[in-house]
Amino acid sequence: MRNFHKPGRSSVYATNGMVATSHPLAATEALAILRDGGNAVDAAIAGAVLLGGCEPHMTGLGGDCFALIKPAGSENVIAVNGSGRAPKATSPDTVRSQGVSQIEPGHPASITVPGAVDAFCRMSESHGRLGLDRVLDPAIQYFEQGIPVAPRVAMDFATLVDNLAPSGKAHYLSCGRPFALGERFAMPGQAEVLRRVVKNGRDAFYTGDVAEDMLTALNGIGAVHQLEDFAETQTTFADPISGNYRGTDIVEHPPNGQGATAILLANILSEFDIASMNPSGTERLHLETEATKLAYNTRNRFLSDPEYMTRLDHMLNPKTGKSLAALIDPKKAMPDPAPLSEAVHKDTVLITVVDRDGMAVSLIYSIFASFGSGVASDKFGILFHNRGSGFNLTQGHPNELGPGKRPLHTILPGMTRKNGRIDMTFGVMGGQYQATGHCHLISNIIDFGMDPQAAIDTPRVFPEAKGLRVEGNLSEETRQGLIERGHRLYQEAGPIGGAQAIQINHDTGTLIAGSDPRKDGIAVGY
Repeated sequence: MRNFHKPGRSSVYATNGMVATSHPLAATEALAILRDGGNAVDAAIAGAVLLGGCEPHMTGLGGDCFALIKPAGSENVIAVNGSGRAPKATSPDTVRSQGVSQIEPGHPASITVPGAVDAFCRMSESHGRLGLDRVLDPAIQYFEQGIPVAPRVAMDFATLVDNLAPSGKAHYLSCGRPFALGERFAMPGQAEVLRRVVKNGRDAFYTGDVAEDMLTALNGIGAVHQLEDFAETQTTFADPISGNYRGTDIVEHPPNGQGATAILLANILSEFDIASMNPSGTERLHLETEATKLAYNTRNRFLSDPEYMTRLDHMLNPKTGKSLAALIDPKKAMPDPAPLSEAVHKDTVLITVVDRDGMAVSLIYSIFASFGSGVASDKFGILFHNRGSGFNLTQGHPNELGPGKRPLHTILPGMTRKNGRIDMTFGVMGGQYQATGHCHLISNIIDFGMDPQAAIDTPRVFPEAKGLRVEGNLSEETRQGLIERGHRLYQEAGPIGGAQAIQINHDTGTLIAGSDPRKDGIAVGY
């Protein structure tokens, strides 16, 4: 239990239903769906789509989504892949001939076909209860009337507007400047898109006027998309993948999501006595950082579109984790994991909901970089993601840019299972951080006995190209200890990611939820 003499928030307890997400309006509207008789899928879709207006720099109709669904009355989890593919006319040789070595946001090849709308429609049809008319109504009303800009969103708007191309600025700025705290941000064009989806389903987005509006914008920047690329977009359903951390199963989305990275990272960390360490101390965070370097190096070698990936078993094998763990020096940071791991590899926004019937959903919906590609369509203002930046241009690599391929994805819904039953649905936002965030959160709960809110609140670090990124709440003692181990620390204005989690206590029938204070969101239940 937290110290009530210090600022903070408690976990939220309820019995009939629970929602946790990164904006209060999305959380409360999703809860209203549950109270009106909808199920967890209905509520997750309603809240997720509304987040496109609440946090437009983070997500929107031009993005992708992944989800894990545990149906009521079953412990079998379904993985929903709502990620789009590169256009059929894509040519990696053409992109390489432009002198491009890395696909940056805004490059035409960075924009794969948006997959989220198709996924929402198919999830509603296969697992929802209320229908899209009720589920999309909150977003339609808010997009039309406008949403007051919340504090974290206002901060992000002010610092990220340079990521917008001229077409994006036309829809996402107020008279050429960022929207300020409390100002209403409206998207009437996207409200109209949602009305059409309610009436005509996913075809209203992937064919006709909306698709032509998107195609005109994309072709205008030199992208090779065609109408058939949109029309043929199709969500896929699959079995999740899983690993084990100290007796708890970690249930993750399969490739092209990076769930295998989280499982590999958990296998590496399981070789160390994390529970004996200070949760926010030098020793624990150093080991987590070094394990992250090795796990992400493995991801970058092997992870790809599932049709092209051949080393999934290698990533999931506990022996791989054990071998990588042996490469970690507890007292010294490694400068580059690739040479060390060569011998091991010789053979790459969230809402979570639980309803009264036991259905659980973890859904992440994203445009990847802040404001995605920065490019928006003219008529309806669809802001495109830059998921194609997840491809590489290395010839023969399983994740090489190619026609009709899905790129490596960072978004990562998660669940855990204990004694054969799902006991938590969760997710961690933050781009590349997400796999590390999963393991940090799970370790906080398993190794240190934290409740969901406490597990979310602890300081975070993450290794990036320019050094070890740290949050402002990390103690000076821990900072100094990390520096002494050879880490080069730096701190950005904003925190690292965000998280939401709902635990299911099967003994008491209680739902226990936490929502990240790094965002504006809340957990709510009834």
